[in-house]
Amino acid sequence: MVAIPIRTRVATSLGSLASAASRRLGRGDGSVIGGRVALAVDPGALAALAGDRATALVSGTNGKTTTTRLLADAVRSRGPVVTNATGANLPSGIVSTLGAAGPGTAAVLEVDERYVPRVAPVLRPATLVLLNLSRDQLDRYGEVRSVSDLWRRAVAELPATRVVANADDPLVVWGAGTAAAVTWVGAGLEWREDAVGCPSCSGPIRWDDDGSWHCASCSSRRPPLDVRLEGDDLVLADGSRTTLALALPGRANRANAAMAAAAAVPMGVALADAAAAMADTTEVAGRYRTVQVGQTTARLLLAKNPAGWQELFDLLRPAPLPVVVCINARDADGRDTSWLWDVPFERLRERPVVASGERCHDIGVRLQYADVDHTVEPDLLDSVRAAGREVDVVANYTAFQALRARLGRAA
Repeated sequence: MVAIPIRTRVATSLGSLASAASRRLGRGDGSVIGGRVALAVDPGALAALAGDRATALVSGTNGKTTTTRLLADAVRSRGPVVTNATGANLPSGIVSTLGAAGPGTAAVLEVDERYVPRVAPVLRPATLVLLNLSRDQLDRYGEVRSVSDLWRRAVAELPATRVVANADDPLVVWGAGTAAAVTWVGAGLEWREDAVGCPSCSGPIRWDDDGSWHCASCSSRRPPLDVRLEGDDLVLADGSRTTLALALPGRANRANAAMAAAAAVPMGVALADAAAAMADTTEVAGRYRTVQVGQTTARLLLAKNPAGWQELFDLLRPAPLPVVVCINARDADGRDTSWLWDVPFERLRERPVVASGERCHDIGVRLQYADVDHTVEPDLLDSVRAAGREVDVVANYTAFQALRARLGRAA
C-alpha cells in the first residue's frame, strides 16, 4: 500500500467535505464555498492536492470549458479523470475539484487565464493548453497583451511541462515562447482585432492568405506547425491525417478538438484514440442543448465577448429564425459592456431579435444602431416565450447560468 502524506489526506478531506457542504447549499461545483474553506484552513491545499497525479491545464479567452471537456473525454479512455466540468476555474474551484478525487487520479482542469501563473507552478502539469487571447472583461483584465506576458513568465518556470499552443494567435505564440517544449497547433484565429501589434516589438502583424502571420518589423512569425486543422482533419507535420467526426457544431469546436487531441498525446492517449473519444460529445455544460419553454423550442448558445460572437454567428440557424440575446454585467461577466459595440450585430438584420437580461437596454441600444428589428424583454424566460415557436438563445456567462437554473426550476 502506498503511504499518503498526512497533509494530502487533510487537504483531500477538507476539499471533499467542503464540496459536499456546497452542494447542500445549492452550489453544485463547490467552487465558491468548498474551495475557499479548504484554502482558508490550509493556504497550501492546492500544492498538497497536486500530489503525483498527471495533470493537464487548459486556458485561454474562449473555448476553455469545451476544450477541457473534450480533453477529459480523451484522457478518460485510459482511466479515471477528475475535471472541473462546470467551469470552476479559479484556485478555489480547482481545490474543490481535486479534493473530491482520490490521490493519483488524472486531472484535466480549466484555469482562468490570469490565474495560470498562480496555478501552473503549483500543479506542475504534464500538459498546458493555451488556446487564444482576446479582449474580455475589460474592467478586470485590461490590456490583453498583459495576459500574454504573464503566460510567458509562467511557462519559463515549467521545464517539465509540454505546452500545446495555438500557433495562429501571435499573443499565444509570445506567451508560449519561453516554454521548454511546445506542440504548435494550427487551430485558426477568426478574430484578429486584438493581434494587430507584435507582442515582441509592437510592429504591425501581417496576415497571409494561408492564415500564417509575421511581424513587419522584427523576426516574429508563426512557428512551424506540428499539427494543423484542415477541414475535419488533423494533419501532422509528416502529412498523416486523423479525422475529427464531432457531434459538436462549428469551426470553433473543431479548433477546440484539435487542441484537445494534441494535448491528449502527452497524457498518453494516441491521436486517433483521442479523436474517437471526443466524437460523441453533444453538449458542454448546457451549451448547444435544446430545451422546451412553454410552446417554444430553444437552443442554448453562449457568447461572452467579440471573439466568441465572431464564431457564433456561423452557428445560428438561418433567418428568419428569431434570436434572443441575453446580456448580464456581473463580476463574472465583467461590468464593462462597451464590448457590445465591437460585435457586428448588423448580421442579425434579417431576423427578429429579443434583447434580454439585466443589461437588455444596453443591447437594445446596440441593436438599434445596427438597424436590427428588436423588442426588449428583461425577463429571461419571458424573452424566450416571446420569440416564437423556435429560437436560438445566445447569452453571456451569468445570463446563461441564470437561464439554465430557471429552466431547471420551471421543469
